[in-house]
Amino acid sequence: MAKIGGGTQARSVQKYLGDQKQGLFFDYDFENGQKSSYRYATTFYPLWAGLATDEQARAVVKNLSTFERAGGIATSVEETQGQWDYPFGWAPIQLLAVEGMRRYGHNAEADQVSTKFLSTVLENFVRDGTIREKYNVVSRSSATHVKAGYTANVVGFGWTNAAFVELLRLLPPEEVNRLADAISTADGASVVRHTSHRELR
Repeated sequence: MAKIGGGTQARSVQKYLGDQKQGLFFDYDFENGQKSSYRYATTFYPLWAGLATDEQARAVVKNLSTFERAGGIATSVEETQGQWDYPFGWAPIQLLAVEGMRRYGHNAEADQVSTKFLSTVLENFVRDGTIREKYNVVSRSSATHVKAGYTANVVGFGWTNAAFVELLRLLPPEEVNRLADAISTADGASVVRHTSHRELR
């Protein structure tokens, strides 16, 4: 995907949402003329949209460890017991972050995040036969304890299914094989190999 570059929209995102000191993008309150300080995984969205400069994209990827956990990217760094905060990871955010990093050439990091999240989904699928709305990316589990938002972790959620297929399609063949080999059951490995980009072409 091409980067949009220096248009008005891109310049506004770079100016108002980008934080050079922290190397992240933040929300901006236009009424009060103030940038948020809340670190959130939407920092990857300007990369996905092609609105970041190369320097800003490198800075965000350099700070990947702020959000990356054993099972993928956590939505935030604050544990509020809300479903849209730490330690939860949502499939669409994984996909947007991965596609954003790929757009700026950071494929190794994109592969790493993809593999972590895909393996989390797969391990839970092998265990209980379900695909869930969200996952705890710290414990790599579909077990969630939420006080703000949906208390149930919905089964069969469409965006998880779709993001899983697309993340897998974007992985290089050697990474697909490595992921399949790491799955403990033949059924799980079969899911990976038959859903991979080689099968979808």
